[in-house]
Amino acid sequence: MYRISELAEQVGLSRTTLLYYEKLGLIEGKRLSNGYRIYSEYDIQRLRLIQQLHAGGLTLNECKACLNARIDREVLLNRLSQLDDEIAEKQKARCLLSALLGEKGHKEWHETIDRVAPDAHLDWLIKQGFNEKEALRLKWLSKNMNEHERYMADFLRVYEALDRWGPGSDAETLKALSKIPFTPKKILEVGCGNGVATFVLAEQSEAQITAVDNDAPALARLVERAKEVGVDHKVMTSCASMMDLPFKAASFDVIWSEGSAYIMGVTKALNEWKTLLEDGGVLVFSDLVWLTNSPSEEVAAYWEKAYPEMATVDERVKQSETEGYEVVGSFTLNEEAWTAYFEPLQARVNSIKDKMIGSPALKDIEEELAICHQYPDEFGYQMFVLRRV
Repeated sequence: MYRISELAEQVGLSRTTLLYYEKLGLIEGKRLSNGYRIYSEYDIQRLRLIQQLHAGGLTLNECKACLNARIDREVLLNRLSQLDDEIAEKQKARCLLSALLGEKGHKEWHETIDRVAPDAHLDWLIKQGFNEKEALRLKWLSKNMNEHERYMADFLRVYEALDRWGPGSDAETLKALSKIPFTPKKILEVGCGNGVATFVLAEQSEAQITAVDNDAPALARLVERAKEVGVDHKVMTSCASMMDLPFKAASFDVIWSEGSAYIMGVTKALNEWKTLLEDGGVLVFSDLVWLTNSPSEEVAAYWEKAYPEMATVDERVKQSETEGYEVVGSFTLNEEAWTAYFEPLQARVNSIKDKMIGSPALKDIEEELAICHQYPDEFGYQMFVLRRV
């Protein structure tokens, strides 16, 4: 026979727990004349059986029912289903932790978090040691913290030899410029890169242009080329984040952004950049849009991962109007604009792919090329010319 303290030692439970079990009727000690409770070997065995059933996911009341009568299979089936769900959640947690430790990738996790909490995601990446440029590229390109350095090295190896990093042409830039209902005097170009559009604006307008990018080497090349073509007196550069532009309110009559607003999110760009425009000022931006309301399954799945915020032209127009703009011009970039981007890119890929076998970055670029060649009528780049109202 065992006193309650001895029973507790035998089964590894506390005295308080055993008293609670007795209150539930799981065990029943005999009380001696001196008031002490005593328990038998059978009580020890019963407790050990309860511990096993409890470890299997049953509640204490369900354990009691199993001990006192025939097992209810429905109860066990429900518990088994719950356990399977818990295991699945634990497995997800393990995958994330192993990814954060560098044991595997976590692209899908980044994609999910970026859809539901894009700003918090970006801030968190910066806290992990990435600078803003690296974090933005991780957000939109590699989506893998552990392989990001190699991915970006390969990505830049392909693109650094190209002038254009997205669809566009001098003619389409001029077409958008012609739709501005006044003569621009102060243009802010956001995400200027190497300055492909910058020089068209400088040569075809009388405006002073402030070209902004967070890539210092790209800005250095822009400055050098501006001197070569003789427009350096009209162009000044600023190495800054498009999400934290260092300019006073109403500093510009035109903001220009070809193919870069998506990085911070079009809606956010429309809202935050508006304060930098004078009353009646114009925002010109291009963005990848759906040209159909019912895209093919393959292309829909691709862009859901590559650009989940992609919208139709009508949706972008409604967003623009909601943010306080009037649409004064909008057109889809023509085939020439795509050719100017894809032909040099395809040639570059063909020339270097034998030296980049197994590169995830090259694989992603080739997949984009294939999608764009296969579904040219389902999506495209749209230029929007918006006036602040």
